[in-house]
Amino acid sequence: MTRKKKRKSSNKISNLTNTILSILKKDRNQSFNYKQIAAKLGVNDASSRNQIIKKLHALTAQKEIEEVERGKFKAIITTEYHSGVLDLSAKGSGYVISDDFDEDVFIASNNINRALEGDEVEFYVYKRRKRGKIEGEITQVIKRAKNEYVGVIQVHSNYAFVIPDSNKMYKDIFVPINKTNKAEDGDKVLVSLEDWPENADSPYGKVLKVLGKPGEHNTEIHAILADYGLPYEFPQEVEAFANKIDTTITKEEIAKRRDMRDVLTFTIDPKDAKDFDDALSFRTLDNGLFEIGIHIADVSHYVQEGTILDDEAYERATSVYLVDRVVPMLPEVLSNNACSLRPNEEKYTFSAVFQINDKAEVKNQWFGRTVTYSDARFSYEEAQAIIESNSNNIPKEVSLSGKAYQTKPEIAQAVLKLDELAKIMRKKRMREGAISFDKVEVKFDLDDQANPIGVFFKTSKEANKLIEEFMLLANKKVAEFIGKQSPKKTFVYRVHDEPDVSKLAALQSVVSKFGYKLNFKDRKSTTASLNNLLQDVVGKKEQNLVDTLTIRSMSKAEYTTHNIGHYGLAFDYYSHFTSPIRRYPDVMAHRLLQHYLDGGKSVNEDLYEDKCQHSSDMENLATKAERDSIKYMQIRFMEDHKDEEFLGVISGVTDWGIYVEIIANKCEGMVSVRDIKDDHYIFDEVQYALVGKNTKNMYQLGDEVIVKVKNTDLVKKHLDFNLIGIKEE
Repeated sequence: MTRKKKRKSSNKISNLTNTILSILKKDRNQSFNYKQIAAKLGVNDASSRNQIIKKLHALTAQKEIEEVERGKFKAIITTEYHSGVLDLSAKGSGYVISDDFDEDVFIASNNINRALEGDEVEFYVYKRRKRGKIEGEITQVIKRAKNEYVGVIQVHSNYAFVIPDSNKMYKDIFVPINKTNKAEDGDKVLVSLEDWPENADSPYGKVLKVLGKPGEHNTEIHAILADYGLPYEFPQEVEAFANKIDTTITKEEIAKRRDMRDVLTFTIDPKDAKDFDDALSFRTLDNGLFEIGIHIADVSHYVQEGTILDDEAYERATSVYLVDRVVPMLPEVLSNNACSLRPNEEKYTFSAVFQINDKAEVKNQWFGRTVTYSDARFSYEEAQAIIESNSNNIPKEVSLSGKAYQTKPEIAQAVLKLDELAKIMRKKRMREGAISFDKVEVKFDLDDQANPIGVFFKTSKEANKLIEEFMLLANKKVAEFIGKQSPKKTFVYRVHDEPDVSKLAALQSVVSKFGYKLNFKDRKSTTASLNNLLQDVVGKKEQNLVDTLTIRSMSKAEYTTHNIGHYGLAFDYYSHFTSPIRRYPDVMAHRLLQHYLDGGKSVNEDLYEDKCQHSSDMENLATKAERDSIKYMQIRFMEDHKDEEFLGVISGVTDWGIYVEIIANKCEGMVSVRDIKDDHYIFDEVQYALVGKNTKNMYQLGDEVIVKVKNTDLVKKHLDFNLIGIKEE
């Protein structure tokens, strides 16, 4: 019996057609020979080279590529290319958001082509829809969204890998052993991407900074900041520069300003505030009008253009408010001292001064640099005590910073009159179509070690709204003053576009599950029904969910030189003028206002538009960091409550599980569909529910359920629950 010859194992290159086309399309202005393509594929054997040569000639015959000179091939481009921004899912696939399409373009994981979350990419779309969606392929990365990632390093003898914290970073990062920056195995590090060779599965990087051990408090807080590219300390040269600034109040400078030191002036801020960048002054004039001054720290007096201090403030663009700390835009010598309108101190200020009648109508206005003296500092709670006392029963003293403070009758009367006027202004604003977002804020009681020992909710009362209305008035009137001038002058506006119709429809779909109806017939009915919705949910189990979804249905406010008004506030003109200690756009607004008050010509619009875009981008990153710090602290809080059962409301439903928000503390976690053992559950998109295949049991958005902590992951900022059951009626 003859023995069969053993067949040689095939070294066939998989998916060779698509791979060659992808290489040629990516560098479509360049031609390649078979050796160059083999090098890109990382192959060098005769069999692979022959496969490449045969495939090149086959694709040429099919007119998918062309031989531009002997042995040199290029892609034949018949495709239209587009650009957009990639939004990745944790599963590895994603969507490109592009101005060229009304809907997002789906990108399968095998067509991502090394693009990462947030990257600006070039792509083309397939001629036919797949799975009912526009689908495409990314051809190249135009611009990386970020080059630095936070993760945990695994150190081996000759190399290391960093496993990124972000579930949207789908590749570990290879780090040569000489670029680990002395990081030890298991450290949390900040790593930068340096290269991603064609034949490498993972990008190459180097460790920039060792952040500490995972799970430790400071490590995780610094990791949140580092992940968004936000600094947590000032460069030494910037601190040194700020410390040398002359912060004395001089007669020469006072002479250049409107002196308002003899006018009753006070601040109202959160009780734990460390910087006071706004104050109110009040007096009754002989003509019966009320002179009300909104006095803002004159940051631009100290932070001069062209200095390293200004460069640093611009790069930061905003202060970042994490749960246990503030990362300021300006060094402490300015933010907490020279620019802080502390009681019983003279300060340089930039002011908007209005003459207002009993109907809260502005009859006269003045803008300019001033010098002021704050007579008192109130917390919101202390001002609220005066407001609630009413004018017939003004308290003789309130608690200021833990000390009894004799209330001057004129200060109490000023607070009461300002509250009265603020209520008129707010009522008028709501009547004109403003939307009332009074979302509950989650706050933590922390011990000396920054451990969360309690959760409380911050709500907005009359004292908060008093300050809000007068800050809105200043911001609005400054923007009007510049915006209505002719010829047009470049200025920094805070704009808010009308909401997207599809997002409003999605909101209606969700809130209808709770029995609410919205009317989107026109702007008036839209804002009225949104306000009614926000009012109706107050105190209900679904309040936080509905508040959050309503805010998400709105467009995002941003900074720009192109004024389109502010939809949410119902203002035709709006800017940010009142917080220059913590927002760089306010510094720009101060500079531009003074420039135009001095008779200056309009400044370069493109330059300021770029600055506005940068400020919007940094604000967005700061918001994400703040949100992550709250999530982190919620998980730390829940670590100490693993044995307790909690009542929660289903806040989200997906095919992989349900999200539950605990009513008592607003902590949100996930119940995996795999952990609901009594049936096989299927996601019903129409009903926003998981439905049992056999029992028909339903877990629906808005249902109240009882949960218990299953797992807390401080590194991934993820909270897992076990489902105990549905709340009994």
